[in-house]
Amino acid sequence: MGIYLNPDNQDFYMSYNDDIYVDKSMLIEYTNSRLNKASRFICVSRPRRFGKSTDANMLVAYYSRGCDSHELFNALKVSKLPDYEKHLNQHHVIHLNMQEFLSDANSITEMIDIINKEVMNELLKEYDVDVLRPSLKNYLNKIYNDYKESFIFIIDEWDCIFREYTEDKDAQKIYLDFLRDLLKDKKYVSLAYMTGILPIKKYGTHSALNMFKEISMVSPDPIEKFMGFTEEEVKKLCEEYQIDFDEMKAWYDGYHLNKEVSILSPRSVVFSLMDRKFKNYWASTETYESLKVYIDMNFDGLKDDIIKLLARKRVIINASKFQNDMTTFQSKDDVFTLLVHLGYLGYDEETSEVYIPNNEVVESFVNSIEDSNWGPVSESLRNSMNLIQATYACDGEQVAEYIEKAHLETSILQYNDENALAYTIYLAYIMARNDYTMVREFPGGKGFADVVFIPRYDKPAMIIELKYDKDVDTAIKQIKDKKYFFGLEKYLDNLLLVGINYDKETKKHTCMIEKYSNQKN
Repeated sequence: MGIYLNPDNQDFYMSYNDDIYVDKSMLIEYTNSRLNKASRFICVSRPRRFGKSTDANMLVAYYSRGCDSHELFNALKVSKLPDYEKHLNQHHVIHLNMQEFLSDANSITEMIDIINKEVMNELLKEYDVDVLRPSLKNYLNKIYNDYKESFIFIIDEWDCIFREYTEDKDAQKIYLDFLRDLLKDKKYVSLAYMTGILPIKKYGTHSALNMFKEISMVSPDPIEKFMGFTEEEVKKLCEEYQIDFDEMKAWYDGYHLNKEVSILSPRSVVFSLMDRKFKNYWASTETYESLKVYIDMNFDGLKDDIIKLLARKRVIINASKFQNDMTTFQSKDDVFTLLVHLGYLGYDEETSEVYIPNNEVVESFVNSIEDSNWGPVSESLRNSMNLIQATYACDGEQVAEYIEKAHLETSILQYNDENALAYTIYLAYIMARNDYTMVREFPGGKGFADVVFIPRYDKPAMIIELKYDKDVDTAIKQIKDKKYFFGLEKYLDNLLLVGINYDKETKKHTCMIEKYSNQKN
C-alpha cells in the first residue's frame, strides 16, 4: 500500500461516511466493461462541485489491492453486479492527482520529474526490476514484461495545467506528450480513467490523447446519470430532509443531458439540504469575476446572445471548434462552449442550443453584468427590483417605464409580436426569479395566459397578458373573460392581473394592474 501505487480507501470512506452520500457506485459497471479492451481509455470532464474527485476516489477504493473495501461496497448498488467480487480490490492502481503535483513544482518539466520519481520509488519497493534508461514508462514496461502485471490509472484534475498555465502552449504540449507516452498503446494499462473540467486539449490537427473516450457536458453519454445528482436522487433527499423539491429544482437543476436525464449540482444540493435554505453556493467556491472575464469578451453578438439567454431564449452554437483550453477563442461559440464545460450554461445536444439552467447560475450572470460596462443592460437589471415593487403597488405607469428600460433601446429584442414582448418581460422581471416560477402559455380557463408568475413564498401571484399594438384594457378584459385565474385558486386572495401593451407607432409600453376581486368578472 502506497501513496500513489495501490492506495488505501480512506478518501472514499470519508465521502461515504459523510452526512449525505448518494450512491453512484454503478459507474463501476461501466468501468468494468472497459477493462483490458482497446476502449479502456476514459476521460470524464464536468464542472467544479459535480463530484469528479469523489468518483475517482471511489474507483481507487474499489480496484486497489492496497485495501479491503468489502465493508464499504457491500451495501452499495455495485455489490449486485455478477462481477463485483471479481474486481473488488484485485487490481494494481496508480492514482495521480495532478493538482497536487503541480502545486509542488515550479514548471511542467519539474512536475513531470516529480511524478516519475515518486511513482518509480514506490514501484521499486514492490518489484525487483532494472532498466537502462530510468523513467516511469520504462519501469512499467519492464514490470509488465517480467511479471505480466498491468495497472489501472486513475488521474484526477488532469487538466489543471491548462487552467494554471493558460498561455504557455509549449508547457501544455510537453504535458500532453508525457501523458501520451505514458499511456498510449501500452500493454501495462488495463484501464485509464481521467477527470477534469476541460475535455482533452487539441493542438495541430490531432489530439495527443486521441485514444480516450471523451465524456463531457457537451457529450455525456453513456454515463449521463453519473455526471451529477439526478432528479430522482434529489427528490428522495428532499423527502428525507423535508425540503421543497420544486424549489430545489428551480435553484440547482436544469442540466438536461438527454431526454431522460437531468442533473443537479451535487455540492449545491448538499449545502442546501444541510443549511435548509436556497441560495447561490457557487460564490463560496468560484467568484463571478471569472464569468465576467468571458462575457466581457468583445466577440460580435456575444453580449446580445447573453441578453437573449437572460430573457429565457436559447442560442444555437457550434461546439465542435472549441480547442479545449481557456485562452484560444476564435468566436462567441468558443466562449459559450467553455461556459458549458464550466457549468454556467446548459447544452442541448440534439438542437446544439445553450441556455441558462437555473437560479443559481442566473444570479452569477446578473452579478457579473451589473459590475460590467454594459450600459443600459446593467441599469435595467438594477431596475428589476424597482419594477417588481411597482407591480406590487399596482403602479402601471412606473411598470411601463421600467419595461421600457428593459427593452434596452437596442435591436436585440426587436418587437414584432406578443411572443417577442414576452422575452422582454422575462428580462425585466429577472430579479423575481428567487420568489417565482415563471410560466409561459399557462393553461387556465378558456385559453392560455401569456405569462404567469407563481409565487414560491408569500408574494402575490401575477397573471400577465401581453398585447402588441392594441390596448391594456383589452388585455385585462381578456384575463377576466377567459378566466385565466382557473388553476390558481390557492392564490386568489393575493392575485394581480397585469395588462401590458406595446404601441408600434409610438414605440411605448402601457400597463394596467388590478387586484383580483372575487366578484364576478
